[in-house]
Amino acid sequence: MEKLIATTIFESLSSGIRLDVYRLLVRQGHTGMVAGEIATALGLPPTNMSFHLKAMAQANVVTVEQEGRYMRYRANLSLMLDLIAYLTEECCEGHPEQCLPTMPSPCSPSESTCCPKPE
Repeated sequence: MEKLIATTIFESLSSGIRLDVYRLLVRQGHTGMVAGEIATALGLPPTNMSFHLKAMAQANVVTVEQEGRYMRYRANLSLMLDLIAYLTEECCEGHPEQCLPTMPSPCSPSESTCCPKPE
């Protein structure tokens, strides 16, 4: 990951509302949510939601897919894992296995139980 991409991600999540949205979408996994559901879940006016979701989509922090007249948003989980790897790659002078817990991330791509894709 390049520094510019990491900076863009952090800028897109620097709002408390956007951070709440992202964490909600991470909990939803591959199912995602439509904008109205996100607004309701967070107790926010739906009119504000599109502004925040557009900024997050432009930063590639969330993906968006058209479903009829609605847009379904999902957290970009692979980007999140890439960011975590970028942040920790120099840990312990380039040997992160020495300083990080040895248990896998709950959203590790190799884990089949994390964020199962809808059938």
